[in-house]
Amino acid sequence: MHPVELLERYWNHTSFRPLQEEIITSVIEKNDVFVLLPTGGGKSLCFQIPALIHEGICIVISPLIALMKDQVNTLKQKGIKSIALTSGISYAELDTLLDNCIYSNYKFLYLSPERLQQPIVQERIQQMNVSLIAVDEAHCISQWGNDFRPAYAQIGQLRQWHPHVNVIALTATAKTEVIEDTINALDLLDPKVFKGSFYRANVCFSVIKTNDKLFHLEQLLNTYKGSSIIYVRNRKGTEELQNYLSGKGFSAAAYHGGITNKDKQDRLNDWLNERVSIMVATTAFGMGIDKANVSSVIHYHLPESLESYYQEAGRAGRNGADAQAVILTKKTDEDQLKQQFLGSLPSVADIKLIYNKLCNYFQISYGEGHQTVHQFNFKDFCKTYKLPATKTYNALLVLDRNSIISLNQRFSYRTSIQFICSNEEVFKYTEKHPNAEPAIKSLLRTYGGIFDFETKVNLELVASKANMDEKTLIAQLKTLQRDELITVELRNTDAEITFLKPREDEHTINPIAKIVEQQNQLKHDQANAVLDYIHNDTQCRSAQILSYFGETLKDDCGKCSVCLGTKPQNTSHSASIIQQQIIDLLRDKSLTSRQLVEALDCTTTEVMHNLTQLLESEHIILNATNSYQLK
Repeated sequence: MHPVELLERYWNHTSFRPLQEEIITSVIEKNDVFVLLPTGGGKSLCFQIPALIHEGICIVISPLIALMKDQVNTLKQKGIKSIALTSGISYAELDTLLDNCIYSNYKFLYLSPERLQQPIVQERIQQMNVSLIAVDEAHCISQWGNDFRPAYAQIGQLRQWHPHVNVIALTATAKTEVIEDTINALDLLDPKVFKGSFYRANVCFSVIKTNDKLFHLEQLLNTYKGSSIIYVRNRKGTEELQNYLSGKGFSAAAYHGGITNKDKQDRLNDWLNERVSIMVATTAFGMGIDKANVSSVIHYHLPESLESYYQEAGRAGRNGADAQAVILTKKTDEDQLKQQFLGSLPSVADIKLIYNKLCNYFQISYGEGHQTVHQFNFKDFCKTYKLPATKTYNALLVLDRNSIISLNQRFSYRTSIQFICSNEEVFKYTEKHPNAEPAIKSLLRTYGGIFDFETKVNLELVASKANMDEKTLIAQLKTLQRDELITVELRNTDAEITFLKPREDEHTINPIAKIVEQQNQLKHDQANAVLDYIHNDTQCRSAQILSYFGETLKDDCGKCSVCLGTKPQNTSHSASIIQQQIIDLLRDKSLTSRQLVEALDCTTTEVMHNLTQLLESEHIILNATNSYQLK
């Protein structure tokens, strides 16, 4: 079947996006291929369509669990047999899923690079009829890439097991040295390299420097109506900003990692189906979500890197319509950026300390701990050793990324239950309390020795069998304990940690020391690039972004905040006239930027640009109340 026929049959499109058809053709012809397509370029189709054409299964390596689940669900809805080996799968289930990949005509197997290191996974993959190997987020294999993951280095094993199978490596953001490093690390043979342009002609990039972000945010939302994403630094900030906007009459929802999966899905559906216009979210939002008509993406706080900023801003205007990508920033943001993304970076010494404390916390002796699994309460750990939370969390992520531990961040209850009454007493109790019968029956049918000894219980499984949610089950268990039918120990945990290597203290950490130092330097360079971007008011914003990724813009975009501020203005809005009007207004009293915008007959961008020029020429100053006054 021709690629376009598959595109029409499964995706209801009649034509490809730029470069897609050329990439697909090259993959079908069994070439190794490197693909750099910016966000929204349609990377997944570049391996999905060739995989549907060839017989066998396509192995997709990705570090993004949520994206894996999303793509597998989408493929299943189209009737395409697909599997994702995500966390939380039992050994028996893993065994069955891998057998399905060998014997049941599945077309796609998605897994993380860490999962690829499991012996059972390696053994079964060698038995599979593999048609294609797709490496998503391929920049993670490069030590110079954002979010370097050493586990990616093991992907080369796939080539050894299936030497005649071609590889397609895909990424959305990679500088030249990262591309070269990735091609070498994956051992791509005479690869065909496809690079989409980073230029988004329909997206206007702007930076607004202001001490009154809320005012300018309202102005932006009132000016650019339609679907919007507002990125905020933390969970608390999303809730606060959503409440503020709702109070002002805007249709807004908050989305972050602290809400339930049901709330996430409900809020996402409301936004996708236009029941809610504005999504106020942390930066995790948007990955894998294909909403074409986003009219504005606003960063309420500074992004951590231009890579992440471009990816997040790229969610605007995917339908080709004019769209806005705006950063709102004030003076204190620079310090906050350094504090959040640089001040909390763990040094090698920090990681050694936290690893040592982690081993002590679980009473792991020197030379032991390999493949042991532990329920982990993060808050208790930090409190026990008086450790700073953010730096400690980042250190755990480093240990996880470098395969020293496996950190499964999932809130759960570690539950132990024993019945301390007779069968007859249980029967009498259920006669008097019929609402307790489903939970009791579920426990007794699932755990045979629960009358004889304390038994570890999977609450999620019991609740599912009893047809109730976990919260209701826990309440019933507490009632049963109070009524002296059972003893129950509920110990809440933030995560589950598996030690992947024996404890050897410094000898465990030393091999990754150079990588840690290099990644920390990369984070500093990335933060500085963001600061350079917001401070550079002389070069076209689009040109700045393209230059960062090694691309040259022939002509300035003509629409960004820099271009609008530097090109000749209409006579009524010339820089000299606006600046004189500002000076005249400030003769009487000091005024905020909000008051000046309301008083002047010109755009917010023009006012802010001229305020900046007046500050730099020292005609005006910003006083302690964040108002402008004559010097």
